Order: sequence, then structure tokens, then C-alpha cells
Amino acid sequence: MNSPSSSISESQDEKIIDLFWHRSESAIGEASREYGRYCYSISYNILRSTEDAEECVNDTWLRTWNAIPPQRPGNLSFFVGRIVRNLSLDKFRSKKAKRRGGEISPILEELSEAIPGGPDTESLVLDRELGRVINDFLRTLPESACNLFLARYWHSMPLAEIAAKFGVKENNIKASLFRTRGKLKEYLEKEGMQP
Repeated sequence: MNSPSSSISESQDEKIIDLFWHRSESAIGEASREYGRYCYSISYNILRSTEDAEECVNDTWLRTWNAIPPQRPGNLSFFVGRIVRNLSLDKFRSKKAKRRGGEISPILEELSEAIPGGPDTESLVLDRELGRVINDFLRTLPESACNLFLARYWHSMPLAEIAAKFGVKENNIKASLFRTRGKLKEYLEKEGMQP
């Protein structure tokens, strides 16, 4: 899946990382300018609330400021994308007791078919070991199937948005995701991750 980093040069990424590294006040502004829309999209797809998504994006810049240094990410778009996604999932879980909603509920239901864990699928999705195994699995997929899987389960995109982005009918996307979840389940069983 193409992230903003494919359109932003590596040298531009390095410049932004250097700004954070040297504690420059312009670091957050530059990161926001380059990755703000990307981060907002991830957060909004999970929360379906402009206010909550904007809050998570703002918190992302603070977390990034606190993380760089000591960390020096190799891919800034992935780094900030992971931060905003985790913040958004945390906010989703905190609001879940009051209401269910957003795109994340059906996504978690879909993933529960392939990922072990019963009712607490979302905490398992965040598990580091499971994440490593899923990353290994994604490398086995054809690029088109991997892109659809990432759009749905990493970026939390609605099916209609995925269809528009990739020029694929929703029914074809559903079928591809169904097959990929089946392959993921088999892969996890082979790796000893299924009960």
C-alpha cells in the first residue's frame, strides 16, 4: 500500500527526522504538513469522529516529539501512522463501553475469523508477536491482495473507499479479503498461533 512516503523523498523524511532529533520547534509543523492528512485519514477511519480524529493527530505529534530522540525511525510515515493508529484504537476502546461504531467494529469482526482470541480480538491485533507473524504472512501475498488487506485492516478503510482507490468492485474486495483471511488463519495455525 502506498503511503505518503512514496511521494515524499527520503531526504525530506530525513530532514523532518533531523528537526525532531535536534529539538527544532519547526519539526511538528513540518511533520503535520507532510503527514497530517495521512494520519487524520487513519484516525477518522477508526473513530468516525472529526473531533476525536483531530485530537489523536495532535497527540501523535506530541508522541513523535517525545519518541525522537531516542528512536530514529527508518520510515517516518509508518512511524507516525503506527502512533496515530494506536492512539485511535485506544480512544475507540475507551468509548466502546458507551457505544459501538466507526469502521473498526466490522473490521475486528472480520479479523476474528482468522485471528485467535475470542471476544478480545483488538488486544490480540496489537500483540507484538502476532504482528511479527502477520508481517511475515503479508510478504507471502501477491501485491494486490496485500494492498487490499492493508487498506482494510491497517488503514481501516471502508470497502467503498477501497473500491474507489483501487478501481475494484466491492464484491471482489470482499472475496479477496475472505480468501486472505482464510490464508492468514492457516498461516497462524502453521506458526502455532491458533489455539
